[in-house]
Amino acid sequence: MNRVQVLDHPFIQDRLARLRDAGTGTGEFRDLVRDVSSLMAYELWRDWPLAEIPVRTPLETTRCRVLAGRKVAVAGILRAGLPMIEGVLRLLPQAAVGHIGVYRNPENLEPVQYSCTLPEDAGERRWLVVDPMVATGGSMCRALDLVRASGAGEVTAMCLVAAPEGIARVQRSHPGVPVFTAAVDSHLDESGYIVPGLGDAGDRMFGTK
Repeated sequence: MNRVQVLDHPFIQDRLARLRDAGTGTGEFRDLVRDVSSLMAYELWRDWPLAEIPVRTPLETTRCRVLAGRKVAVAGILRAGLPMIEGVLRLLPQAAVGHIGVYRNPENLEPVQYSCTLPEDAGERRWLVVDPMVATGGSMCRALDLVRASGAGEVTAMCLVAAPEGIARVQRSHPGVPVFTAAVDSHLDESGYIVPGLGDAGDRMFGTK
């Protein structure tokens, strides 16, 4: 079953265009990643449950709706997922945070895990796993493996740009996990980069190349 949703809100797409631009500098690139991540989280959580509580205004007590349901955790793939986590935390500063260290082996393009720190109460939370790029899908699948193994039940994946090959791999490995992205691009090149993509997101965020 196709559980992939492209979030095409005009504000998201405008910022994605600036992320793709090779002339966008490091600081602006990081800020744009935070902005897009906030906007995407806003869109994908439209169905968040609400509960009514009494609130005392300066004039009287009234009933207001507030967020209800399970606590939230957001896990990011290091290092490129860090600004995405920051963007999500703008909306939900109370969310728990997990960090998953995975890099892609340049020889076979398969994921190599080197660290994983997740909240102990994983099974009590609804999870959002973020990574800017889902290219081959290996890193996202490994992150989802780890989050699910920690006891998490309700898990969603979010990326800025995905390749069809990566989407297919995630859906094969985790068919029950919804994937939200700002774009599904054309294909992967021979080096495993998304085309047209936006380059190496981590390097562009941190100015390492």
